[in-house]
Amino acid sequence: MSALLEIEDLHFSYGDAVILKGVSLTVEQGQVVGILGTSGSGKSTLLRLIGGQIRPDRGCVRFMGKVVHEQSTEGLYRLRKDMGMMFQAGGLFSDLSVMENVAFALREHTKLRQDLIELTALMKLESVGLRGAAHLMPSELSGGMARRVALARAIAMDPKLSMYDEPFAGLDPISLNAVANLIRRLNDALGSTSIVVTYDVTESLKVADQIFLLADGRVVVQGTPKIMENSENPYAAQFIHAKAEGPVPFHMPAPALSVELDLAAFHSNQNP
Repeated sequence: MSALLEIEDLHFSYGDAVILKGVSLTVEQGQVVGILGTSGSGKSTLLRLIGGQIRPDRGCVRFMGKVVHEQSTEGLYRLRKDMGMMFQAGGLFSDLSVMENVAFALREHTKLRQDLIELTALMKLESVGLRGAAHLMPSELSGGMARRVALARAIAMDPKLSMYDEPFAGLDPISLNAVANLIRRLNDALGSTSIVVTYDVTESLKVADQIFLLADGRVVVQGTPKIMENSENPYAAQFIHAKAEGPVPFHMPAPALSVELDLAAFHSNQNP
């Protein structure tokens, strides 16, 4: 296998908030890769850097041999044609039907005839089991159905890289399992490569070939699902096995209170 995506010593901050402190990872062609981490660990930020929505402070994102943040606007748009994105909140266009949502990228980026665009969109919907919902509007879909439509839209252009931002969030167990299986099956059927950003350990262990765990702005451990499950790394042990105690704190750091609360005075004010 050869590398489709290479990330080297990636640093990024939002103002004074340091998010990534030197992330390095490689995604091989044909793999499903899981990016795990707690909320705020930089998972979604990493996807934005891969897609060129934001630029790194330092380091490099190389997709198909090209450095993403060095591309012109036109060059970046060309690269993005080989990227599919399933957004965290679904991101369906509320005024377009299900079929038109899936067909949107095909209309924007190809010169296919109308009938071929519609046929392709229906084929993508068939692949996620929702061809029968083509005429519905997003407001008429359940949460699980909306996620599957978003998945169909993400693969509409047969991208070389499909990215899924928290695809399992808010789904019931049946829908969650269905979406996870779809990601794996479609990746293999299309010969694509997928990055799944999630904090759902169970599903990522089932569908991923490689897993990278982010913590404290870095990749703290990586490997196959089996390696991750058996890892003695303290971050992996805490996250994979959902332990309350470990290197990832529950409380966000805060300065000590400078004034002691006078509880007696407080209660007297509450009960005059």
